Parts: sequence; structure tokens; C-alpha cells
Amino acid sequence: MGKTVRGRTPAIEAVDLFCGAGGLSYGLTLEGISVRAGYDLDPACEWPFEKNVRAGFHRRDVETLSGKEVAAHFSAASIRLLAGCAPCQKFSSYTQKASKADNRRWRLLDSFSRIATEVSPDVITMENVPGLARHRRFEQFVKDLESNGYTVWHDIVECSHYGMPQRRKRVVVLASKYGRIQLMAPTQFAAKDLTVKDAIAALPKISAGEVHETDPLHRSPELSPANMKRIKASRQAGTWRDWPKSLILPCHQRASGKGYPSIYGRMAWNDKSPTITTLAYNYGSGRFGHPVQDRAISLREAAILQTFPRRYSFVAPGQGVNIRALGRLIGNAVPVTLARVIGRSISVHLQAQGRIPVDSGKPARS
Repeated sequence: MGKTVRGRTPAIEAVDLFCGAGGLSYGLTLEGISVRAGYDLDPACEWPFEKNVRAGFHRRDVETLSGKEVAAHFSAASIRLLAGCAPCQKFSSYTQKASKADNRRWRLLDSFSRIATEVSPDVITMENVPGLARHRRFEQFVKDLESNGYTVWHDIVECSHYGMPQRRKRVVVLASKYGRIQLMAPTQFAAKDLTVKDAIAALPKISAGEVHETDPLHRSPELSPANMKRIKASRQAGTWRDWPKSLILPCHQRASGKGYPSIYGRMAWNDKSPTITTLAYNYGSGRFGHPVQDRAISLREAAILQTFPRRYSFVAPGQGVNIRALGRLIGNAVPVTLARVIGRSISVHLQAQGRIPVDSGKPARS
């Protein structure tokens, strides 16, 4: 595993399962890790993954994928990294009962574990929703890794502590066959602390229902007359309780709706954004109103708050923009900054174990 051949320094090579739009892979490449391939069942992932990550995309159901196929992507002298984010977004945090959809998602986690066993990579990383860590199947996943010779670290990580302009908690798993491994501390990563204003204030102004002429992702859905009145009555970091009574929705007047004050809210310039979800472009789905413009945030702004660079390409030139599909890709993505933290932590670990030289973990590109 990862041995130097004829004096050559082994490269860290990665295969990304459930690669999505490439957030995890792109961040790994920025930290000097060579991503060899990405697998996902969603055809919408192909363009952004191949265009930005510059690696081959394979449209496959991971349940049908063999370890032999994955292992074929690695060079003989490489240090092998298996990365991924099995889609577990719908798992309940409060019950062990599972629907048919949940059973499908558990099988995907099991497939990740199976492929890890078959490939036996040097290092493994997985990122997922924090609720996953409370399920017994996750405990079994960790035990399976340990029984196969891995030292495993996992914790729930608050992404904003690493400079991201977004509050987002994720469970991160790191496992290594070379001994103790862990995610670096925020002080070690030493990123500039960013607010919503830092992230998106420079984007051109648009109105609700408008698409920017040079960036098809910088678009915001049209608002109904009632919702336009609501957003105009909203203040930064405020709630629907600030509105005139005539604008308050019936659901908010019921006891069951009073616990969701951020719905239809505006973000605040000098704060972090809330967690970017698959419906972050929808004004009524959370605190997704622009801080000062009377509209929901655009798809581009959602992607930037997920720390994708502004130049990140999600659709081919001339291709139409499917707002729902791209909202799903952006909201489900591993934030690029978190991916960089993971990649850099892996490099630091391998340097400490003498597997790569201290200077070999430098970023490959900015």
C-alpha cells in the first residue's frame, strides 16, 4: 500500500463514490490529491464533475459496483484514498424505524463499506448528515472499518468554524491503515472568516424573476405579489413576526407553525448563512431571502455560500438550467472548503507517518 517505487514519491490518488457535482473531489484536488474517477447515478453530475475536477465521471449505481472496478483506477505506486458521501439526507434523527427509501439509503452506506473492504485503500473519508452518527448502522460501519485494520476518527463538524460563510454541521469520517488520523483544528487550517457579505456582495444585482445575462445560475425565481410584500416587510436576520398581521400566513398563526420563525426570512450581511439546502433558491423554504435585495438568493449565490468558486461550471454552454436539479446538486454537495480541510488533514497525517514528504501535500492549484 502506497509504497515508494524506485525512489518515486507516491501520489495520493482518490476515487469519489456518490460524487455529485464534485464538491468533495474539487476540494481534494486543490490540496494536491489526484482524483482519478467519480461515480454517481445522477446524469446531471457528469458535466460539473468532468469540467471542474478534470476526471472521468461514471454513471453507475454504486450498489452494482465492484471493488475490482474501483481499484482499477489507482496507479500501482499510489497511496489510495476512497472518498464519498452516501446519500443519507432523509434519515430521521429520532427513530430507528426506516421507510423503503431509508432502507435503500442504508444499502448505499453498506455498499460503501463493502467496496472499502474489497479495495482496501490506504485512507478512507466519508462526509454526511450529522444524524447519521446516531444510528446503529453507522456504528456497524465504523466497526467494519476497524475490523479491517483501520484506525477510525469521526466527529460532527461545524463548517463555519473553518471560515465558511455558512452554518452547516456534518459528520466527517477519516480512517487510515497507517495509524491515528483526525481532522485538523480550525486554528491549524487558519482560513479567513467569511460572512454572507464577504461571499456574495460583489455579485451583480438582479430582481426576483430575473436571470443575469452572463451567468445563467445567477437567477432568482419570481415572487408572488404577497411574497413580494412579505420580503419588503422583512429585515435582516428578522422573522415573520416583524410583518404586519395581514401578511402572516395561517400556518404561522397556529401553534405548530410558531416554532419556525426563520421561514421567509432574510439572511444578514454580517453573519453566516443558514445551512444551504436543496431548496435554498426558494424564498419560502427557510431563511433564504437576500439580505438587501427583494428576492430569494440565486443558485450562484447558494453555490458560493457552499464555497464553490464563482467560476465553477454546473451546466454546459447552451444547456438549459433545471433549477430543481441544480438546487439539489448544490444543496447536497460537500462544501469545497470542508473538502480542503479533509484533504489537507489526510496529507498532514501521511506526512507525519512518513508516507509522503512534508512538501508533497502542497495545493496543486488555487
